[in-house]
Amino acid sequence: MRQLYTLLWCLALPLVLARLWWRGRKEPGYRLHWPERLGFYGARGAGGHTLWVHAVSVGETRAAEPLIDALLLAYPDSRIVLTHMTPTGRATGRALFAKHGERLVQAYLPYDIPFMIRRFIGHFAPRICILMETEVWPNLIAVCGDRVPVALVNARLSARSLRRGRRFGSLMTDAAKALALVAAQTEQDAARVRELGAPRVEVTGSIKFDVVVPQAALTMGAWLRGRIGQRAVLLCASTRDGEEALILDACATLLALPGHPLLLLVPRHPQRFDEVAALVALRGLSLQRRSALVERPVTAQVLLGDSMGEMFGYYAACDIAFIGGSLLPLGGQNLIEACALGKPVLTGPHTFNFELVTQQAIAAGGAVCVADATELVTKTRQLLVDDAARKGMGEHAAAFAERHRGATARTVGLLRHMIF
Repeated sequence: MRQLYTLLWCLALPLVLARLWWRGRKEPGYRLHWPERLGFYGARGAGGHTLWVHAVSVGETRAAEPLIDALLLAYPDSRIVLTHMTPTGRATGRALFAKHGERLVQAYLPYDIPFMIRRFIGHFAPRICILMETEVWPNLIAVCGDRVPVALVNARLSARSLRRGRRFGSLMTDAAKALALVAAQTEQDAARVRELGAPRVEVTGSIKFDVVVPQAALTMGAWLRGRIGQRAVLLCASTRDGEEALILDACATLLALPGHPLLLLVPRHPQRFDEVAALVALRGLSLQRRSALVERPVTAQVLLGDSMGEMFGYYAACDIAFIGGSLLPLGGQNLIEACALGKPVLTGPHTFNFELVTQQAIAAGGAVCVADATELVTKTRQLLVDDAARKGMGEHAAAFAERHRGATARTVGLLRHMIF
């Protein structure tokens, strides 16, 4: 099965590279560092023993921050090579980890073809491979074999992903069986990973609860709030294709009221910024872009969050946070950051990728599930006129986030025997 998988990768590689070039029209980052995607890297450089962490994109990279900080503190003679698959993930890592200087090296993970993975391992000589959340690459795990133990940490696996994994038969079960350690976010995630055959699965909780809000993000949030003034702010964060139209249509009457709230709309994917701006214009709503604010006040009905790496700042500036990816059956997004900043959280009904943490936040009184965009606006109105309810939800959200901290220390403790 793995031989067929490798053959398909080799046959598809020209198309994959062509798609990269095509995506580079809107995201120039996709046209950079191509040799790395094929397993070719520059000079190795100094840095002692190498620990390898793979975080595919933005969310995983931000989630890896407390783990990377803890590993570099625990192993002062080591460096980390942090790999990604997307330019947005790489840019996020560059912003987050510049503080570590040469102790952290970024690179793209080569495609999952054995000789490319071997080139990567030969170049960096990692002591361990730490995969974040859902990244299970069959050839990578097989090539690492006994030489480089592979751990899947902050692991999550939805019922839908488990069904998809089973369709690949031995390809995924063999990969799961070869994992030296799985540190799962929840008991449900752990049970599903065990069903795939992973031999050692521990429940550590979510590392995302341990993320420290950067002071720079709080400063940016205060600056943005100063540009907005006294108006209330509904943040719709990490929205996906199809959701913005629903939100804009539902918010039409709300945004037409005197002293209307500001709709702060932050699409998850940067290549869609212009598309979402066009949706706003099509409805005759006034729009400003975060990238063009400088020192001007925000007077428009909609502010488009067309920037990268500022989500904490957007959360800091808002009064109510809606978490996107949940109005349509897309699985939802992480609500922990909004909770950590003490914001009342709204989410749609489709949160299967973050099912338990969403249910826990709702049970704690820090979040509310709305059925659709119309109910999103209704609930927003209720909270905006009820200061006590809004403040109480925010306090419950912050308490919920604080109670679940500690996964990073538990994860580092499990990894300790695998590193040296």
